[in-house]
Amino acid sequence: MSAPAGRGAPANAQRGPGHGPGAGMAPAAKTMDFKGSSLRLLGLLRPHRLKVIAVLVLSVASVAMNVLGPRILGKAVDAIFSGSVSMRLPTGQTKEQVVAGLRASGNTKFAEMVSAMDLVPGQGIDFGHVGRILLAVLGLYIAASLFQVVQARLLNSLVQQTMKKLRADVDAKLTRVPLAYVDGRPRGELLSRVTNDIDNVGQSMQQTMSQLLVSICTVVGVVVMMFTVSWMLTLIALLTIPLVMLVASRIMKKSQGHFIAQWQHTGELNGQIEDAFSAHALVKVFGRGPQVEAAFDDRNEKLTGVSRRAQFLSGLMMPIMMFVGNLQYVVICVVGGLRVASGQMTLGDVTAFVQYSRQFTQPVTQIASMVNLLQSGVASAERVFEVLDAPEESRDEPGKLPRPTQGRVAFDGVAFGYTPERRLIDGLDLTVEPGQTVAIVGPTGAGKTTLVNLLMRFYEIDAGRITLDGVDIRHVPRRELRERLGMVLQDSWVFHGTIRDNLRYGNLDATDDQLRAAAEATFVDRFVRSLPDGYDTIISDDGASLSSGERQLITIARAFLAEPDVLILDEATSSVDTRTEVMLQQAMAALRRDRTSFVIAHRLSTIRDADVILVMENGDIVEQGSHDELLAARGAYWRLYEAQFAGAAQTDTDEGIAADVRPA
Repeated sequence: MSAPAGRGAPANAQRGPGHGPGAGMAPAAKTMDFKGSSLRLLGLLRPHRLKVIAVLVLSVASVAMNVLGPRILGKAVDAIFSGSVSMRLPTGQTKEQVVAGLRASGNTKFAEMVSAMDLVPGQGIDFGHVGRILLAVLGLYIAASLFQVVQARLLNSLVQQTMKKLRADVDAKLTRVPLAYVDGRPRGELLSRVTNDIDNVGQSMQQTMSQLLVSICTVVGVVVMMFTVSWMLTLIALLTIPLVMLVASRIMKKSQGHFIAQWQHTGELNGQIEDAFSAHALVKVFGRGPQVEAAFDDRNEKLTGVSRRAQFLSGLMMPIMMFVGNLQYVVICVVGGLRVASGQMTLGDVTAFVQYSRQFTQPVTQIASMVNLLQSGVASAERVFEVLDAPEESRDEPGKLPRPTQGRVAFDGVAFGYTPERRLIDGLDLTVEPGQTVAIVGPTGAGKTTLVNLLMRFYEIDAGRITLDGVDIRHVPRRELRERLGMVLQDSWVFHGTIRDNLRYGNLDATDDQLRAAAEATFVDRFVRSLPDGYDTIISDDGASLSSGERQLITIARAFLAEPDVLILDEATSSVDTRTEVMLQQAMAALRRDRTSFVIAHRLSTIRDADVILVMENGDIVEQGSHDELLAARGAYWRLYEAQFAGAAQTDTDEGIAADVRPA
């Protein structure tokens, strides 16, 4: 091994897994690009373009049939009204004769109205004709409803498939982002984007797309039909459009920021809840329940405030649109009645136009009322897109490691810092020969865990190179590299499932005999046999049914079952009792044979048998050698040793003195 070159950043610059730069801080607020994000959201539907086209065709067909209904019903109204009027007219005369007679008698307005009607004096109501019209309208409405049902089913299918793809894309993205990305964000906030925001996007698309399609088609179809009835009344109805657009734009601008804040506060609240429940035992131990409740209440109050403002502003659209629609209705009724009285329109046309005005106002009102839902969905989509746009790990190079791996590890002029402004390691040189057990010790923040993180390529180095059997690990796919390396972290991790499944996670192809051998070697078998269901015992995702030491034994057995060529133990025995630790040391000594091993430890008693001990300070290796050599040198290692064991000895002495003077 060669001595280090250069010095690193201060110790407090270290950021291990879960403590990356910026951890615990919410992302900065960003102005919502409503148009760009909406177009990108619609772009997710591109793979389902055939279904989209089918939905559009069905929507147009359904709306066309619904729009034709009032026009045809107007004919029925005309037939009934004309029949009622004709019953009051003398039989045997033509319509022209009746109109002339009415004008001669001074009933000019009634004469104009009769002249505009299609009637035969004295004939009465033709119920057969009216019945045929009603049957035709009934058929149209039934067909329109069937088309709407098929359209809704297709739309639901394509939205759910789109959300399935989006969830898969986000999941795949999270496997490609560097560890620094996850470390730099609160876990609860990131989970909120992956779960709550995607759910909100799906609900928004499901509810808005169908209504938007139908509403837009209805507006176009109704406007066309209104022009065929009366261009004057149509212009009156269209006068409300600029007012509606002005109100909608003003409200959208004011509510956009509130919707962004709403989902940001939702993420922060989820992060606070996740932290509180994951550390529930500590909260109870230190009696911090009131503080946790106060922090929850504060964030909950902020979320309630921004949600209230967002929903209130967007909710103004509905009452405003109803008011505008009612004004339009009154004007159309008055003008239409005057035109019927003057014979310029029939009663059926006015009736149809009143229905069209309602059909015109209703979709416009629906579009306005969906503004809040649309804004909320786009705000959530932006948060999801931020995850999808996050920087990814550098592309793997198609290199290969020799087989079998000998385990020679070399750090050549390695420089690294978690932030560009401050380097933790600078110019590090280190060579570990195959089969050696290397212990790494030093104060907190010295760079011990960082060293193995770089070897695992959890983080990429800034300069220099790291080689495994002479091959630069940057030229090897990460998957292949990590298949040769096994790592046991200080924090034990188990998932919901059986103990057998948790152990086999290290090697999915392991046989039951291999699994049992690894369990016996790491003393997992000893406590598993005492469980009612043995290896088939179900444990929760937090492993609450097991002690911390038992969970750590499972993680150690999992790593051993993977049979790695290079073994990394990061404080792997810190959670077990002293007796179990002694047995584990014996087991690991046998398992480390013919395998390069890195052992990070704070308890120096666990590394006395290491081939080489590296002492790190501020990212540098300041000492190296065997346990006895480093004690004899009376340097940094000796000081660490004295701080541990001299302090322990002093504690024992003080306890002995206290026992001697304690009253019987």
